[in-house]
Amino acid sequence: MVTTISTYGYKEEGTTTTPFDMTVMNHLDRFHLAGDVVDRVQKLQSVGGHFKQFLRNKLVEHKQYTREHGDDLPEVKNWKWPY
Repeated sequence: MVTTISTYGYKEEGTTTTPFDMTVMNHLDRFHLAGDVVDRVQKLQSVGGHFKQFLRNKLVEHKQYTREHGDDLPEVKNWKWPY
């Protein structure tokens, strides 16, 4: 059995941006982390291509929206934990 450990951390770019955009720049956001799961879970690798493309598209949409509006995507900003 092979065990791998992933390390994530803060990367300072010297920019003023949104809180969620900071997580995107540091690859700590939901889109990067979900893609990482697809890469690491062998059962998902054969079907994960379309999902990973969806995630990449969301990152592009996020970047465009943040740069244009100076705020996070409404689906990110207004998200609530479904309890």
